[in-house]
Amino acid sequence: MEVCSQLPVLPLDRPVPQHVLRRRGAISLGTSSALFGGPSPRQLCKRRGGVSYNSADQAVLYLHLLGDVRQRGPGPSEPLNGAPHSHVMVDYQNFHCRQGPVRPGARGLRSHRRRLSFQRFLKNNHHHHHLNHLLLLQWTPGPQHLLDQVYTSQVKCMLNKVDSWDFDVFLFDRVTNGNSLVTMTFHLFLQLGLTRLFRLDPIKLRRFLVMVQADYHQQNPYHNSLHATDVTQAMYCYLRQPQLATTLSSCDMLLALVAAVTHDLDHPGVNQGFLVRTGHHLAALYKNSSVLESHHWRCAVSLLRESALLDHLPITDRLNLEERLGSLILATDISQQNRYLARFREYLDREDLSMTNPSHRHLVLQMTMKCADICNPCRVWRLSSQWSSRVTAEFFHQGDVEKKHGMAVSPLCDRLSDSTAHIQAGFIRHVVEPLFREWCRFSCTSLSHRMLAHLQTNLDRWTDRSQHPETPS
Repeated sequence: MEVCSQLPVLPLDRPVPQHVLRRRGAISLGTSSALFGGPSPRQLCKRRGGVSYNSADQAVLYLHLLGDVRQRGPGPSEPLNGAPHSHVMVDYQNFHCRQGPVRPGARGLRSHRRRLSFQRFLKNNHHHHHLNHLLLLQWTPGPQHLLDQVYTSQVKCMLNKVDSWDFDVFLFDRVTNGNSLVTMTFHLFLQLGLTRLFRLDPIKLRRFLVMVQADYHQQNPYHNSLHATDVTQAMYCYLRQPQLATTLSSCDMLLALVAAVTHDLDHPGVNQGFLVRTGHHLAALYKNSSVLESHHWRCAVSLLRESALLDHLPITDRLNLEERLGSLILATDISQQNRYLARFREYLDREDLSMTNPSHRHLVLQMTMKCADICNPCRVWRLSSQWSSRVTAEFFHQGDVEKKHGMAVSPLCDRLSDSTAHIQAGFIRHVVEPLFREWCRFSCTSLSHRMLAHLQTNLDRWTDRSQHPETPS
């Protein structure tokens, strides 16, 4: 068998030897270790055993498991250095094996059975055809240590603190097995009452979120669904600030969340300059102006329509929402930063920014979107530094591609002459700090001052490292 090639593949009518049961290992369903994001066969066989399931047998396998079983689920939060995630330990001592044959192809679950689920969303439809065997387990009365129950309790615990600025989105992505964007956004829609206010079909909402998450390129070190989750969590923190919570309409909040979720949809992992220089069709389509942001917006509209999430609203309202959504996503174009910032600063200087004025309120939403998009340097160091490593890895990958094809390397993309510390120090000084200084003038809250404090701390650390490259991480 591919996954456990060095472990015994046992016929279903033969008891599992004790030397196998005493080992700690993995239960593999199917012939591909990639199905649940597992390691390669060679790596898996280095572990201390396991019980394999031969997919050629058209039957259901019942197991009596002793000891503990460890399950891991990589997602966008997989460490860049390839280090494995911390594992969640599950006690299976309450499970008992069920004797007797099972009808081939049986799928029904009786009241005394539970299915062991790994909560893994399978993007490729052909995987569903391979999963035509269910692992059915019988349990005794008392505590039920199912994987889903363990994960659900952890997810609920973290979602109770989703408004904390120190929210660990990397840990949240691990406990949701890479489904952080769907899980968090669905929760926030309920938390803000948007599902009820806009009469949204929960099934359509979840379908929309699943399609959005799937359309992010998880191979991108930075611009993937985890970044969208982080931006969405930051947006929620901002929406709870007094200046916004008491003035924004429910429609504004709906737009803010949808924009945060979709703002980098289908990002290719390279910048606009790369697309323009290579004559990419997107650059031609959008006339070399806000190419990526325009594409993200059109992708978002496409998924909204495909999911039929807003189809129950009048057509004029839907078109208006789509247009306003575009203006929020286009505001994340970093090349247009000075234009938005100058206009925002002008209102603040004149002290005539009125949240009762729809156009002023929409400008504030655009600035909120900009802040959420580039708030990583305002996080605590243990989180901020991980984002810095990710975005630098994406820059350097683009530089490697440019070198390979004999192109001039884009600024900040040469791993031989640039460094994470140098890139981050410059980014904070010239882009992030000016934006958040003005934001603090608008929303002078404890959160704003906390973000500026983290920003200064991180800037000092990156500056020191750029001057002393041998400083340990």
